Amino acid sequence: MHRALTNGRTAVITGGASGIGRAVAQRLAAAGLHLALIDTNARKLAEAEAELGTHAAPGVRIAGFNIDVSDRVAYQTVADRVLKDMGTPALLMNNAALFVHGGPGGILDPLETWRRVFDVNFFGVLNGISAFLPAMLAANEAALIVNTGSKQGITHPPGNPAYNSVKAALNGYTMNLARDLRQREEGKVSAHLLVPGWTTTGDHEHRPGAWTADQVAGYLFDRLDNEDFYIICPDGETSTEMDNKRILWQALDMIENRPALSRWHEDYADAFAAFMKKPLD
Repeated sequence: MHRALTNGRTAVITGGASGIGRAVAQRLAAAGLHLALIDTNARKLAEAEAELGTHAAPGVRIAGFNIDVSDRVAYQTVADRVLKDMGTPALLMNNAALFVHGGPGGILDPLETWRRVFDVNFFGVLNGISAFLPAMLAANEAALIVNTGSKQGITHPPGNPAYNSVKAALNGYTMNLARDLRQREEGKVSAHLLVPGWTTTGDHEHRPGAWTADQVAGYLFDRLDNEDFYIICPDGETSTEMDNKRILWQALDMIENRPALSRWHEDYADAFAAFMKKPLD
């Protein structure tokens, strides 16, 4: 594991009661890190605490906090308790996310939907960083911030503009956070963007082609060992090369002044199909 993730240190994981957050927590507990899990689902949180306790290394402490990350006051209260009782985090994983299926209005979906998605998926991350980063910087120890993004925030497939937009905002914020942290004199806290592929999470039935949450966790830790910023996961249907081509096509929309999201424009369908068949230089 990354040099920051050593026995006896603490990890804070939002959305930690299930899916990718829980899979990451399992590996960290086994490695001897104390865990502060934040989640809105009280039942799953209790289940995760119990299950993780059976696999944790001796002496590991696991604490669950049933709050909504968009509640700044509640989040700060939790952070104060974690810092006092469990110490400064070696890892802050901002993984909690609200997924709202795109409504029939598309770009004109209710403003309440947009606000709720941004409150959780964007301002929830800012709440966590404002609550923990000052202490992480003051500790002057190696530490990591991992924000869970989405490919939808990079390539913007049609059908869910609110989710696409908030993940694009998070991607941009995390890039700025990483630059800020590496410019600081102490330079011991780094930021990383985790971008899962098709992953089975929550109560969804696992389908062929999807990765498991544990596969994503393993890929994350491998890439953190390399100090990578972009951690863009493949899956059983989408290879890294396919992701790279889709991202490149998206960037070329701007460079070549094509219509927005030309990948889904009927006039560019054949050109995109041909582009995907060519090897990357």
